[in-house]
Amino acid sequence: MRPWRIAQSCSVTLALTFALVSCGGNATSTTAKTLPTPTPAASPSPSPSPTPGTTTNSTVIDRIEEAPWLTCGNCGNTGATGPTAAYSSTVGIASPSEDGSSAQFSIAASVPYTNGYFYQRHTPVTTPISALTYEFDLYIPQGSENLPQAIEFECQQILNGWVYNFSWQALYPGNTWRIFDYGLKRWDATGIALTRFTPGTWHHIMTEYHNDTVAHTVLHDAITVDGLRIPVNITHNAFFSGATNNQFTNAVQLDSNSTAAPYSVYVDKMKITYR
Repeated sequence: MRPWRIAQSCSVTLALTFALVSCGGNATSTTAKTLPTPTPAASPSPSPSPTPGTTTNSTVIDRIEEAPWLTCGNCGNTGATGPTAAYSSTVGIASPSEDGSSAQFSIAASVPYTNGYFYQRHTPVTTPISALTYEFDLYIPQGSENLPQAIEFECQQILNGWVYNFSWQALYPGNTWRIFDYGLKRWDATGIALTRFTPGTWHHIMTEYHNDTVAHTVLHDAITVDGLRIPVNITHNAFFSGATNNQFTNAVQLDSNSTAAPYSVYVDKMKITYR
C-alpha cells in the first residue's frame, strides 16, 4: 500500500518540507498524512559529479548504497497509519557484496502488510530531467525468494511545487511489475511479468524515466532486468503539492506479506544518472 504523504524536517534555523511516497503490496486506497520528523543522516549522500567521457553533461550519483539511509516510522503503510514494522538498514556489508560494501535492508513485521521505507536526499535538481536512470544490483538470500509481498524503489523530483515521482513495484502476488501514479494515488499495471529473483545471486535492475515540466508529466520509459530491456512508455501526470523547497530523493521499500514473514535483501552498485 502506498501512502501519499508530505513529511517535514526541521532544524533551529531552517524548516524544509519534502514530499516522500511509499507503498505496499495490497490494493488499499491511500490518503494524505503528515509525518513526524525523520532522523537526520549521519553523513551526506554521495556528491553528484559529471559523467566522465560523455558529451551529454550527465550527472552521476554513484555507490549510493554506501551512504546512510533515512527512515520514517510507519510511513510505508497506507496513509502512514497503523503499526510500525521492525525494519533496518545496514551499510558496509562485506558479504554478500560485489565490491566489498553492500547495503542490507531488513524487515521483521509483527503485523501483515506493514512496510519499511528507506530513503536518501540529494542536491535538488532544479531543471527538467530529460533522462534519468536508477540502477542497482539486488541479492536475495536463499530461503527468502518467496517471502516479500513487494519490493519497491523510486526516485522523486520536486520542482517549483510539482512532484515528479518515478516508482516501481515488484509485486509478488500475481508476479507483475507496476508503476505508481502519484496524482491518482494508485498502482498501475505495466503488463510486464515479474520473474521472481533467483536467490543467492546478484540481479541487475535499471529503470529509465524523464519528465516534462511544462506539461507537468512523468514518463516511464523502460525497465531492464538482467540485461533484458523492456520499453514501457507510460505517462502519468505530476502532482502539485505546493511544496516550497525543491528536492531530489531516492528510496527503497520492503513490504511484508500476509504472514508478516521476516526477510532481508542486499543492494550493491546503486547509481543515479541524469541530465
